[in-house]
Amino acid sequence: MSSSVLTTGFSEVRVRFAPSPTGYLHVGGARSALFNLLFAKHNHGKFILRIEDTDQARSTEESLQMMIQDLKWLGLNWDEGPNPETLKDMGPYGPYKQSERLDIYKKVADQLLAEGKAFYCFMTDAELEIEREKIKAAGLHTHVLSPYRNMSLADAQKKMAGGESAVVRLKVPDDEKDYNLHDFIRGDVRFPSDMEGDFVLLRSDGMPVYNFCCVIDDHMMKISHVLRAEEHLPNTLRQLMIYEAMNWTIPQFGHLSLVLDDDRQKLSKRKGAVSCDQFRLDGYLPAAMNNFMALLGWSHPEEKEILSLQEMISAFTLNRVHVAGAVFDRVKLKWMNAQHLRALPNEKIWKQIEPFLKEAGLNLPTDSDWQVRSVETFKAYMEVLKDAVALYSPLDDSKYEILPEASEAYAMEPTRAVLAAWKELVEAHPTETFTEADFLKIQDEVKAKTGQKGKNLFFPIRVALIGKPHGAELKILVPLMHKKSIIARAQKALEKC
Repeated sequence: MSSSVLTTGFSEVRVRFAPSPTGYLHVGGARSALFNLLFAKHNHGKFILRIEDTDQARSTEESLQMMIQDLKWLGLNWDEGPNPETLKDMGPYGPYKQSERLDIYKKVADQLLAEGKAFYCFMTDAELEIEREKIKAAGLHTHVLSPYRNMSLADAQKKMAGGESAVVRLKVPDDEKDYNLHDFIRGDVRFPSDMEGDFVLLRSDGMPVYNFCCVIDDHMMKISHVLRAEEHLPNTLRQLMIYEAMNWTIPQFGHLSLVLDDDRQKLSKRKGAVSCDQFRLDGYLPAAMNNFMALLGWSHPEEKEILSLQEMISAFTLNRVHVAGAVFDRVKLKWMNAQHLRALPNEKIWKQIEPFLKEAGLNLPTDSDWQVRSVETFKAYMEVLKDAVALYSPLDDSKYEILPEASEAYAMEPTRAVLAAWKELVEAHPTETFTEADFLKIQDEVKAKTGQKGKNLFFPIRVALIGKPHGAELKILVPLMHKKSIIARAQKALEKC
């Protein structure tokens, strides 16, 4: 680990991914998790999963389980956080769910109140809005100043004891100054303090706000680097002010560019899948997803494109993370998935596609030699695992049917003669299986026997094998079919004449 990675006050690299459990894991979030893991492992540090679930209206246990399932599928394994199986805490700095840390936040708020760095504010929403309108009408660019800012804590507590409700606000320092942040991705960022008025730490119901929780958790979990999406950059000033008020060591911050669609707008469901779960269901490989996401805003020093997780860990440094937005190219993702898929041993590919074939209800040979041979035949035609369904469907005898588009072949006069010759020559074949050469030889014999060529020859044979005149390449299918099956199909085709 480079000595320049850690700043004073931290003994090891510790990073966190802190999602809100409100649904499946979005690829933008997954990319943040991946970058944190790569940075931690490259620097022999720890990757922590923290659950930010204080939004009780939207956070659910079901969503948490879905999110953890997505992270497990990607193989982004965390060192501390909820156990992936039991959801119980694992690690020395728990609880790792914010909803279980409310007493901790209250204790810090009480300390800030006692030190005069925070105050109870009894202004109602209506009163706040009136004051904002006055400031706006006067053409000023100042913040609402609470009349309770300088009330003594004792007096405020009396009002609270009398049943009045209040929020807790941080008392932003009166002296105007700049807060300077060296973002290890974006460089130097300046925040004037007058960008913020006295902001809320605890709501009137006692629930803490995001920025307050975030700072306390990062401090108490000894987070050394905060690597997160650039949409969190506006939160940083409030967080710096809280660190300053508590006199805590500030971690290093880095804000990742957004993931964009090909129209350079924020990634949207309108253009296709954006949740990791949907990519899993569509048959993408975790290795390909990680590889693709890593290159959304980072580049390998040797410009390599196909990378394993270990290769990414070995090469990952923050000076190669880009400031510009990264375009989510779905065509490239599919290409990359195909590269990872075709690099797998045939036996492993079969295990990966088998669940998709079963879900589609396909009844296929259970012979392992046939399965491996079929993968060798089809893998060049697969980009995602789901592609296997269309490729294997013609091999299931129970799915064979003469489709409406076969009427084109049946309208041709030579069809019956071609089908009869085809069936007869298949029956005369000496073995139960066929090679590609066998298929082409029989096709030539049908041509010689019937005098037919072109579509007059090919359409009837295709109907006899796949039930329609257009579709899969027969010379790759026939070697995977048994003689009995081919004869039965030819007989069905003949009966339609």
